[in-house]
Amino acid sequence: MRSTARLATAVVGAALLLGCVSGPAASHSGDGTTHTETGRSHTADGKRVLVFTKTAGFRHDSIPDGIAAVKQLGETGGFTVDATEDAGAFTTANLRRYDAVVFLSTTGDVLDPPQQKAFESYIRHGGGYVGIHAAADTEYDWGFYGGVVGAYFQSHPAIQPATVNVEDRAHPATSGLGPTWDRTDEWYNYRSDPRDRVHVLASLDESSYTGGTMNGDHPIAWCQAYQGGRAFYTGGGHTKESYTEPAFRRHLLGGLRYAIGDVRADCRPENGYRPLFDGTAGSLDGWKQAGPGSFALDDDGTLTSTGGMGLLWYAASGFTSYSLKLDWKVAGDDNSGVFVGFPPSDDPWSAVDSGYEIQMDATDVPEKTTGAVYGFQSADLKKRDRALNPPGEWNTYEIRVEGERLRVWLNGVKINDFTNTDPARSLRDGHIGIQNHGADDQVSFRNIRIKELPAKGD
Repeated sequence: MRSTARLATAVVGAALLLGCVSGPAASHSGDGTTHTETGRSHTADGKRVLVFTKTAGFRHDSIPDGIAAVKQLGETGGFTVDATEDAGAFTTANLRRYDAVVFLSTTGDVLDPPQQKAFESYIRHGGGYVGIHAAADTEYDWGFYGGVVGAYFQSHPAIQPATVNVEDRAHPATSGLGPTWDRTDEWYNYRSDPRDRVHVLASLDESSYTGGTMNGDHPIAWCQAYQGGRAFYTGGGHTKESYTEPAFRRHLLGGLRYAIGDVRADCRPENGYRPLFDGTAGSLDGWKQAGPGSFALDDDGTLTSTGGMGLLWYAASGFTSYSLKLDWKVAGDDNSGVFVGFPPSDDPWSAVDSGYEIQMDATDVPEKTTGAVYGFQSADLKKRDRALNPPGEWNTYEIRVEGERLRVWLNGVKINDFTNTDPARSLRDGHIGIQNHGADDQVSFRNIRIKELPAKGD
């Protein structure tokens, strides 16, 4: 909500406008903290990625295609790529040169204990990891590696088409995909289901192919913040054709951009949420538009604001104690917000007068910018600025309400912790809604989901 309009909520993510982008001498871990030069150093020509391809077991004939693809993606993504099969590259001094290390279809025991120690230090000082396909068939006796890759390979059926269910469409590795992704590859089964340890980006529909052994819950791509660093893994990439497939290349580029810290994402494990809006027209049945304007539902399952100023609110039920998650994106310096804790009403001003708005706007005073509880409490601006993706990139909010306490996470980083003390308002029972601010503001939303929590006192 801007000062020129009573009911506005601004959503933006312009890193340049917010003016707190870290310089090249610092690195960011998956939880939003900053690590200094003790961990890694950047070269004058920008960010750098090391592709590691040593094999001590089966060797994929697609490895040269994978190297070529990552180098081409580096040209697109603005980072330099080096490739090696020499485990001697794993020294503390050498790894410090890189923003991410890619294990491209490595197999077996590929690092000795000093090299393992150097890699562990690298990750703990904010380094990035990307695992592709047989990276999960690597270093079975090294617990740290098992943690960073997320799950170990168990078996695979023959190469065949399958349907991939895209669970997270905000992460840069999957934001360009539809809700489902049909492709051909060698589909790994894993020794354990990593869902409780990692953030699952995509999973296999085991009914769409033959040979899945994970009882219907079959993650195939995931990310996580791991011991100070960032990790992304994809099970695709067995075939040579994968590396010329446009969608798979975009998938890899998004994972690389996350790993090198170019974009942020909420990579905390996520379980127990149910959808309030899942991208289908049917999931809007429980929602009502209050006031002028509306939201348009795009073919890819995205809601985009039009006109205003109004509020699309979930009328099917109110909520007492919950974690609300949603993905949002702005086109430029746009304005929107998420309202919580307001009574049912066809008047959008009811949400303004009786509820609280978590703001999205880069260019207002601190208590009215992105991450603020509008008009009441600013976000932690340094943490917010480090966590925020710029216009054109997706962001994820978690808004957690317990009693009169309201906390906000942006891309997995807690940026606000507010407690209501206004006797005229209460967070203990109310509805949730998203704002369409006005004709000049273009804001998009995806994947609105909620997990109800046990009721707590303050």
